[in-house]
Amino acid sequence: MKKALLAASLLTVGVAAHAQSSVTLYGRLDAGLEYTSGNPTNPNAAGKATGSSNQFRAESGDWGTSLWGMKGVEDLGGGNKAVFQLEGSFNTMTGQGPGNNGIFNRWATVGIANDQFGTLLLGRELFISNGVWDFDPFGQSNWSSASLVRGRNWPQSSNNVSYQSPKIAGFDVYGQYAFSNTTGFNGSGGNPATPGTGREGGLQVTYTNSLFQIRGLYDEIRNNVNGGLGDTAAGSPNGPFNYGREYFAGVNVFLGQFKIQAVYQASRTSGETNVPIGTPTTTDQEWGGVTWQATPAAALIAAVYHVNANNGAGNANIYTVGGSYNLSKRTLLDIQVASARNSKNANFGLNANSAGDTVSSDNPLPGHSQTGVYAGIQHSF
Repeated sequence: MKKALLAASLLTVGVAAHAQSSVTLYGRLDAGLEYTSGNPTNPNAAGKATGSSNQFRAESGDWGTSLWGMKGVEDLGGGNKAVFQLEGSFNTMTGQGPGNNGIFNRWATVGIANDQFGTLLLGRELFISNGVWDFDPFGQSNWSSASLVRGRNWPQSSNNVSYQSPKIAGFDVYGQYAFSNTTGFNGSGGNPATPGTGREGGLQVTYTNSLFQIRGLYDEIRNNVNGGLGDTAAGSPNGPFNYGREYFAGVNVFLGQFKIQAVYQASRTSGETNVPIGTPTTTDQEWGGVTWQATPAAALIAAVYHVNANNGAGNANIYTVGGSYNLSKRTLLDIQVASARNSKNANFGLNANSAGDTVSSDNPLPGHSQTGVYAGIQHSF
């Protein structure tokens, strides 16, 4: 009898412990077909593109990164919980994951959460600059604000410590700090043989109510050699898109079926010398758009994005319309039409490519436009 009671009590404890912990597997698959014009062709002896052509291709992630992951929580008692998250991206069209064996290239964190005091995480996360996506009409579409900052607003951050506060009177605060993990505080201490990682960090403050949401964000990414806020190689065409400071202010306005969004964002480098004409040291971006939730399943979106780069690097606009239709809670169809228009010296493309004018850069010729149409399907689980 005693053995039976003991077995029953152990079984009860095991069930209770299991009920206080959970692990969730989740993911998203995005794929579609894309047509673009203004793609660079005909490289000369120096590798520069001299012509343009059109291209059809099958693409993964145009409406949002294809990814999979798992997250878990364990109740520690006293309002405390242990939490973890692992997440990696992949290409739906090829089945390939990210390079450098980064199976969990987006998230690999463990930490402590408390409803009253907030959440503290350690590990690898999306960098704090990803906070701009909540204010982008096209979310994480490839043809969006990322295009005019050449991907500056969607990197990841390693060696990271982050804190997310609870929401108090509509306000919440989020901060990140990423260590260089070298003997140099900001970078490698000037030793190019052991560059390590440049120090990164930022702070984000958000206020939300039923009518609107506003956010202010500051972040910086230092280069991994001398820890500076600019490229180490004189004349690098990337300017502030690799390293530097970023300032962001955005607003969402909620008006029934409509959401109106507007943003100002600035990127700044410092300490750079001998910068050739055509390589920016500062950029200013503005964008705005409106989303109409026409029905519970159908949404229409229109947006305009603008960038102005100094030092003769020119300016560009992206005009885009699109929308989505939910076949279910987990599956949607999407479509987007966009056109990037460049001034004489600028060559920003629809995709968030690094700076450059080679064929492999996929950027249009300076002063030329690039237009595209994308249609796809996305499923979440």
